Amino acid sequence: MSESAASTGGKGRKLGFRIGTWLLTLGCFYLVFGRLQGAAARESLDVWQYLGRFFGEADWLSWLMLMIPYSVFFFFVDSHVTWRVVKWFNAPDLKLTDILPVRASAYILSLVNEQVGKGAMSLYLLRRHQVPGWEALSSMIMLGVMEIYQLLVFSAVGVVLFYDVVQRASTLLPLDRILPAVFLGAALYLPLHMAYFAGRILPRSRLRDKPLLAAFRKARPVHYLLIVLFKAPNLLLAIAVYTLSLQLFNVNVSFAEMLAFLPVIFLAAALPLPFHAGALLLWTVLFPDYPEVGAFSMVMHTFFVLFNAAIGVLFLPKANRELFA
Repeated sequence: MSESAASTGGKGRKLGFRIGTWLLTLGCFYLVFGRLQGAAARESLDVWQYLGRFFGEADWLSWLMLMIPYSVFFFFVDSHVTWRVVKWFNAPDLKLTDILPVRASAYILSLVNEQVGKGAMSLYLLRRHQVPGWEALSSMIMLGVMEIYQLLVFSAVGVVLFYDVVQRASTLLPLDRILPAVFLGAALYLPLHMAYFAGRILPRSRLRDKPLLAAFRKARPVHYLLIVLFKAPNLLLAIAVYTLSLQLFNVNVSFAEMLAFLPVIFLAAALPLPFHAGALLLWTVLFPDYPEVGAFSMVMHTFFVLFNAAIGVLFLPKANRELFA
């Protein structure tokens, strides 16, 4: 196949992927809108009147007093975890104060694309600590993988402790069977993953030697455990904040429901769909009595990413000096 044909094929696949993701997103919004229409009709309202009442009755001031400290706390915990991973696998002399400006400015870039934010971290490590770009990116990939495992661990704890809650929410999807199957698959994979990168299985495989997988090759089991523990405060606080925020929006949910379901919702938010449409739909599936929680989730996410970007703006002058001086 010629180079031009391969390039054309690659562009075609990208275009097909984009069209597919937008169609799925429109489907998610259509389903959510249908649920909102049904709930509004039962109260003789249209959708916009229904949502206007929902947002009009919320305690916005108390909500802001929750969200602002939570966003700041998230930034420092997130920066600490990033610093630990980069220090272990890329730059042993890196200081926490060095990573804060670049991590904060990456939030600005992540408004456009999450991968661009990771690229800024990789550029900083290349320019300031001479870390090859692929090896720096490998640490970002490890952080992403462990984020998924952290969500799975906490969701598994919630499902085990409050299985009756999961069963009650399994009217539209058999979550009481789907979630345990996902947890089991992830638990079986992880030891195989560690054994492979330690060279104990498939010793002749050269895939593990790729620079893009350098962090996994260097990692030991204790590193995986510590990353989950270092990330844990953010998720635990998120569960508490979402529970309290929903109550401020007059949606009565329990901490048990949030512990079981919020990590799964965050996993759905990681799907490559615009506007986190997967998470939007999952909110309404998990809380069918409150279809307005889909709109609530968009408000939560929008505030969170914008406030984090505002933190990035504060650090931007120092980040620019670090990256481009």
